[in-house]
Amino acid sequence: MIWLIAFLFIAMAAWMAAGWAFQAWRNNGGWTDVFWSFGMGGVGVFAALFPMQYGPPSDRQILVAVLVAFWSARLGLHIRRRVMTTPEDARYARFRTDWAPHFQRGMFWFLQQQAAGGALLLISVAAAAHNPAPGLTALDILGGAILAVAIVGEGAADIQLQTFARNPANKGKVCDVGLWSWSRHPNYFFEWLGWVAYPVIALDLSGPYLWAIAALIAPVAMYLILRFVTGVPPLEQHMLASRGDAFRAYQARVSIFLPLPPRFMASPRPSTGSG
Repeated sequence: MIWLIAFLFIAMAAWMAAGWAFQAWRNNGGWTDVFWSFGMGGVGVFAALFPMQYGPPSDRQILVAVLVAFWSARLGLHIRRRVMTTPEDARYARFRTDWAPHFQRGMFWFLQQQAAGGALLLISVAAAAHNPAPGLTALDILGGAILAVAIVGEGAADIQLQTFARNPANKGKVCDVGLWSWSRHPNYFFEWLGWVAYPVIALDLSGPYLWAIAALIAPVAMYLILRFVTGVPPLEQHMLASRGDAFRAYQARVSIFLPLPPRFMASPRPSTGSG
């Protein structure tokens, strides 16, 4: 497993270096998110199917490979469509200003950090796929169901936001329909939920499997990143700057991350987006 983990870091670093070159050629930093999504799928499938011993892949390896490939394809195609039809993501536009005149150098190292983070997440994929428990178990089915719910939920949130934004009558308004009336960041919540699937699949009730502990890396890391670092805080700050009081009212009635009925929000204080 150690050699496989080393490969994950090397492969993601090389792939994101290619993503850096492509975004520099296209002059749009958003392409790096496309590369990351597809790279996670490709390297993740390799990690799942990698032969730890002689013989064909197990049913569990195939299941995990299918799950990570489907997740990657949906996310990558969604981001690709967005990058091709909208201006450069605000994060990268801000980096161009903050890192000038060395924007590309800063981007290269930023993407290498993303590569390392992606490799850490894929340790969970590898740990789940190589669970030595014989055959498929109820935990495998449960893990697959969790990821399916996450993919459907994130896709639905993306579609609802796109539909809302395309309506000229909603210009300048805050999307508060569908899943967005239960969570201010339902896409982030379902993205996190998908990574919960792998430690569930990695559980081996038939005997000790120490790598099951490593599978916890992904949901813990993804929660911290999305909730407190690069996900929720900067987007909340951007929405406060662009929507003002309308977004403050939205903050007061809608859960920040975990989807909850608005009526369950008791005496909230507006969030500053700092986490």
